Amino acid sequence: MARNIILVGYRCTGKTTVGRRLAQLLGWPFADADDHIEAVAGRSVTEIFASEGETGFRDRESAALAELCARSGCVIATGGGAVLREPNRRLLKASGLVVWLTAAPDTLWGRMQTDPTTAARRPNLTAGGGWDEVRALVAAREGLYREVADFVRNGDSQSPDEIAAAILTEWNGGTTSRPSSGACGP
Repeated sequence: MARNIILVGYRCTGKTTVGRRLAQLLGWPFADADDHIEAVAGRSVTEIFASEGETGFRDRESAALAELCARSGCVIATGGGAVLREPNRRLLKASGLVVWLTAAPDTLWGRMQTDPTTAARRPNLTAGGGWDEVRALVAAREGLYREVADFVRNGDSQSPDEIAAAILTEWNGGTTSRPSSGACGP
């Protein structure tokens, strides 16, 4: 079984920021599933959604997760919707320690408004988009995140450094040894 640390959660919960910091602490490679999808496709997430629809994007996401989760000794940040498909949830649970990063919808919406990558990386997933979408999708996906998570960290009450340190402590009692394998790049 591949042993990775996999971060799940809604958009703007800090998966990439925490993942990079955690990978540095461990001396492991870091992989962002959305970066991997974009590298393979040669297009942005928004462009993929526009040309292939959500189903096409989710197919690409499933393929990226299968490739990334097959490796060992990686910190992997998933996309917010990675848990929507049952096969993805089974794969995530079988591939390592899964950490669900959470934050209140108000916090997430505020981060989206100030994040320069939102337009290119986070297309609307509902007709209305915006605050109503954030609130509705966070609520709709909560059970799916809970299903795959080994433990939960809240980004409202902890900084990215504190979250990374807590995950490190959870991982094999806080070991910082680098595994002999683990190339996570696209």
